[in-house]
Amino acid sequence: MISFLRKKVNWVWRETLLVHKRAPETRIASSLSAVEIYVALYYGEILKQFPKDPLNEKRDRFIISKGHGSISMYPILADLGFYEMAELERICKPGSFLGAIPDPAIPGYETINGSLGHGLGVACGVATALKAKKSDNKVYVIVGDGELYEGSNWEAIMFAAHHGLDNLIVIVDHNKVSMLDHCERIINHAPLKEKFAAFQWNVTECDGHDIEAVHSSLKTLKETNEGKPHILIAHTLKGRGIPSIENDSLSHIKGVKTEELDQLIRENS
Repeated sequence: MISFLRKKVNWVWRETLLVHKRAPETRIASSLSAVEIYVALYYGEILKQFPKDPLNEKRDRFIISKGHGSISMYPILADLGFYEMAELERICKPGSFLGAIPDPAIPGYETINGSLGHGLGVACGVATALKAKKSDNKVYVIVGDGELYEGSNWEAIMFAAHHGLDNLIVIVDHNKVSMLDHCERIINHAPLKEKFAAFQWNVTECDGHDIEAVHSSLKTLKETNEGKPHILIAHTLKGRGIPSIENDSLSHIKGVKTEELDQLIRENS
């Protein structure tokens, strides 16, 4: 399984570069930090999905709150059969449902993903509804650490703990760079683990680029039912693997030159 996941990580990373080459207005840095998370969820037998019937009631829900940072999902959803691979060639072109900022017109996306900071609140509502239906399906949410500046998240964090939403699993893409600077120079999140623990969440941390650790952590959280919501803090690098933007304070809004993309794609083919 892990060898398979590593191959998928490399493939998705390379395909993400191709997506950005076709549509330079896409956010590549915040998408690359989450590649291993997306791969573990979709190829690691974590999420229950139905590509030919995306809204099947028996599916797990995956809410990508950091929506703009998820163009890595485009090749994954195509590869799994949510839509044709040829759609990747049409990104951001007239008539395409694949835009620079993803939305629910894309098969496999659950929600509208902007403004940032609202995905977790929506997920709490969905998790509450599934519990009321006595469904055993899970609700997964990925949030960027910059999103945690939004007060709406902390309302949702309190709500989830108070109502014992143990069917809710949140993943923080903790790349430590917000839109205009490193988080520690804006508002430092530390100690993030202790903050969630104080709010009565079940907290796990891992290296977000170690696919084995990410997969193992998600598998454990999926199988844990302690009456608490769960959170995985995944430590990542923004723009991972691209020298010109990796961990750059302005990587969120920077594009990558075609020459650099072509070189990296060649080296990783």
